[in-house]
Formats: sequence, C-alpha cells, structure tokens
Amino acid sequence: MKDYIIKLGKYVYQKVKNQKGTLKNRIVNGYSPGGDAQFNIDTAAENAVLDYISNQKEPVAFYTEDGGLKVFGEDPKYILIVDPIDGTRPAAAGLEMSCISIALAKHKENCKIKDIEYAFLMELKTGNYMYSDIFSSSIEFEGYHSELPNLSHGKDIKNMFWSFEFNGHPTKLMIESYGHLIDNSANNGGVFIFNSASYSISRIITGQMDAYVDIGNRLLKDYPELLSDFQRVGNGQVLHLFPYDIAASVFLAKKAGVIITDAYGNDLDETLLTDLSYNNQQSCIAASTKELHQNILEQIIWKRSEEQYESIGMDR
Repeated sequence: MKDYIIKLGKYVYQKVKNQKGTLKNRIVNGYSPGGDAQFNIDTAAENAVLDYISNQKEPVAFYTEDGGLKVFGEDPKYILIVDPIDGTRPAAAGLEMSCISIALAKHKENCKIKDIEYAFLMELKTGNYMYSDIFSSSIEFEGYHSELPNLSHGKDIKNMFWSFEFNGHPTKLMIESYGHLIDNSANNGGVFIFNSASYSISRIITGQMDAYVDIGNRLLKDYPELLSDFQRVGNGQVLHLFPYDIAASVFLAKKAGVIITDAYGNDLDETLLTDLSYNNQQSCIAASTKELHQNILEQIIWKRSEEQYESIGMDR
C-alpha cells in the first residue's frame, strides 16, 4: 500500500496545485460533518481523492473530512483516513502552511491511531513529502534539503519556536492559559499560527519548530461549562483536533522521536479514527525534547480563577 498512498497524495497535489491563492477558493460553500467551513479548494481536493480511489479499483474504505466514511469494493482490508487539505485557509491564500494528510490502518470496527500502519504528508505549496510505515524505522522523504528527522534540541520556553491554534478556540480562553508563554518566547524565540495541525507537527520533524500546542479540548474536558464558548466560535460546533487532522502526523512524529501527547501528557493512541464527537476530538502538546514538552505542560495555566469565570459572564 506504500505506492498506493504516495500516488494518491501526488494525484491530489496535481489536481489542486493550480487552484491555490485564488479569490474563488475563499468562498465558503458549506461545512464538513464536523462543522469546519469548507472552501472551494476543499471541494477540488475531495473530488481528487474520490477520483483516484475509483480509478484504482482497489477495495478500500476511506474517510475524508467533507465526505465522511465511504466503502469502495467488497470486504476492504484497509481504511484510509484522509484530510485532502489540512490548512485550507493558508492554501486558499496561496501560503505554504498546508498538507495533504493520509493515514492507512487495517479496516476494522473502532480502529484507532495505534492501528495506523502507513502515514504520508505532502506540502501543497512545494510538493515535498514525508512517509513512513510500520515496516520501517526511518522516515522516507522527498524535496527537503536536510535529512529527516532533524529535531532541534531546545529545552527552554524563552527560546522556543512554536505554533498554536486559534480556529474554533476562544481567544480570551487561550491567552489566559498561555499568554505568558507567548510573552516569554515571542522575542527570543518565535510564535506562529499556521492553522494546520499536520503542518505544525511536521515542522518539528524538519527542525523548523520546537513545539506545537493545542489545548482547547483539555480545557473543555476540564470545564464542560465552557461548551457554549467553543460553540460560539465554531459555527455552533466544537472544532478541536479531529482524528483526520492528526492521524498521519502523529504516526510520523512518533517515528521521528518527537514527544507528542494530548494536553494531559497522555498518549494519543486510543483516539478513534472515525469518531468526530468532541469527546473523541483531541488536544496536543508536541515538542522536540522531553524537557521542553514537560516545561510546556507544567507552565500552561490550567486552573481557572474566579476572576476568569466572571470575565466571561459564567458561574463557577
């Protein structure tokens, strides 16, 4: 299946590479089953996935962001978890922070991240890709100028280059939790918002970033009364890390030696691959070293004060 998913990624890339950065691709023409806004460029990518799978005539189940679960042929052995464009907004603007994300697992009921056997990420801006599977201890790549993985050795918050997530995350809640980390690192390090979990995590593998942080789902699990706040900025839905957002990148990150967990510090292995409920959605802290990962986990402010509750008009 290695050739199958690499060729699928390249096929999608060819179909959408000339559509990036055009104004028509910024038009929202619907919402995914999870509630995320879908742009015209998403439709082109989704159609490319369907065309490729139909043309190959290989029995396979596949799950995409917009299309949900489909089965092609009888008794498929594998299921593909595909985000045709993770980073729709950067792609629509012609920026580089977007990936085609493909993970493949044995087709069975309630398959999880730990069941993934093949993983592939391709940058939509460049065509560069990284790939690995359970049969290899290394990462295969094309287009990068240095060997992968190329992890940094950063340990300190002050000097870290990191990215975090705001889409579907109330800004005030996020800043209350890690605004001090932004202040500490914005000058001596670097602070970025990429709007793509796959791209963010893959930048740790390439050595361009030290860490990635998305804590929204932990905040909601710790404080269920925040549900309406997340729904308010998510078109009525909870927009945290969906399984298709991170399936391939988690596999590749672990293969590369990245320390990647949820925001509690727990492994992401038990995440169901086709469940979009916010109970199954995820948080993530990923870092190039154990020390940096631990520092981030310990220095984020998890406990909400009485003043914070009052500031958003909420009873404790």
